[in-house]
Amino acid sequence: MPPAEKDPNANGKPSDDEAVIEKAKKEYNKLKSRFDLGRIIPNVILPALVGAAVWARQPSDNQFTAPPAALRKCLDSVCAGADNCVRYPASGENREYFQWASPFNLGRIVLPAAVVRPSTDEQVSGFVRCAADSNVKVQARSGGHSYANYGVGGLLGDIDDLLDNQKGNRAFPHGGGLGPSSRMWGATLDHVVEAKVVTANGTIVTASEAKYPDLFFAIRGAAAGFGIVTQFVIKTVEKPKKTLHFTHRTPYTNSEGIVEQFKRWREMVADKKLDHRIGTEFALDPEGSKITATWFGTRQDFDQSGIAERLGLKLTPVESSWVNTKRWQYENAVLTLSDIPTEFFSRSLGFTADDATSFNATERLVQLIAANKSQSKLKWFCIFDATGGKVAEPAMDSTAYAHRDKVMFYQSYLYNIWAPLTADEKGLLSGIHETIVGGIPTRSPSTYPGYIDPLLENPQEAYWGPNLDRLEAIKREWDPEDVFHNPQSVRPAKLKL
Repeated sequence: MPPAEKDPNANGKPSDDEAVIEKAKKEYNKLKSRFDLGRIIPNVILPALVGAAVWARQPSDNQFTAPPAALRKCLDSVCAGADNCVRYPASGENREYFQWASPFNLGRIVLPAAVVRPSTDEQVSGFVRCAADSNVKVQARSGGHSYANYGVGGLLGDIDDLLDNQKGNRAFPHGGGLGPSSRMWGATLDHVVEAKVVTANGTIVTASEAKYPDLFFAIRGAAAGFGIVTQFVIKTVEKPKKTLHFTHRTPYTNSEGIVEQFKRWREMVADKKLDHRIGTEFALDPEGSKITATWFGTRQDFDQSGIAERLGLKLTPVESSWVNTKRWQYENAVLTLSDIPTEFFSRSLGFTADDATSFNATERLVQLIAANKSQSKLKWFCIFDATGGKVAEPAMDSTAYAHRDKVMFYQSYLYNIWAPLTADEKGLLSGIHETIVGGIPTRSPSTYPGYIDPLLENPQEAYWGPNLDRLEAIKREWDPEDVFHNPQSVRPAKLKL
């Protein structure tokens, strides 16, 4: 989730939509204009470059490595002379290579052997075969919002607009496991009916519950390690007629109030009977705490839910329609900024209901942040997102997604647009993470795969938990040579002799 600018309004007071969106667009254009190649290449060579479709090893001595001649010949053959089909690194000479492989996190250094833009399923297949034959790894860049430049993100805003304009009453259930509407509708992956997948040997298959169910299982929650999906068929849902949203801020001068609010909020989201129509998060940033929520229903329904009483707050929700809700517009204005490459540092963790209710470090966490909030002049935040609800209803082994038992996820995020982060600047978030981990009863850390955490000691176990053994077996069947690879993807199971 991209970092949001400070919301000056509290208690649900609506923002000036047009002004917010226009300001965001102007800021985006201003910042993006500074990311010409003269500025981005130094950052790319030193801190990072993203892997796109054809993955390369990490470079030594910050040198660009020419792709193998056989790989280049093969990729060029698949392109068959088409423009805007493939770009290669060439010691900084190929400007379009950098533009195509624009990194999201400038703190992770990866140089693709090539970046390809296929226009057909057959081209995707051809490119995968080329890479496999040259022993080069492959990853789909997708929306390019991967925290560690693995390329597993996506852009879905246009789908929302299309559904609203053409169907009028349909909506798209955002979030692989998280999102304001996921507690009400469930994870997006639970709405997938079938997926067209290019597999490691270049074969194109359509996977579903009826056809290739093992691959279909893996694609829904661990797709980056199993293939390139060129098409999803997804069930849409009927959009709610009314939505509400509210925001409540508390400054650190009232740290006791923040502690009490966080305890109440945790107890509320840990309640498995909590109404599915509420999507909410609790955030800490340099200004204090912020509780935000979206309610998919009427004001009368919200008042009867008792949520305000459970939080112990006097709230003034703002009511609006689905697409025109003020919160929706504000979030999309912030997402306009999310294409800007930055160097950032992030940690994350998932909480079960027992973790949330037994968490014993709230006071220490708030005191730590209040005492060090001005330590860094950079942008940072620490967010706890509620999950559960409909997400928790499918069985743990119904898909690769292994966090049906979670009621919230935490992620901390520190970023700098203009310069590399220093160890001292990362210190605050490291302290936050250590405090949070120390406040949970001893168990193995686990977290949402969308919150990629490169510092995890056992990432596969953390992301896929009880489903990992099955995923490794499926990987051995579909991709034994680990063609679809990133540093934290599922590995093929070893053959037992």
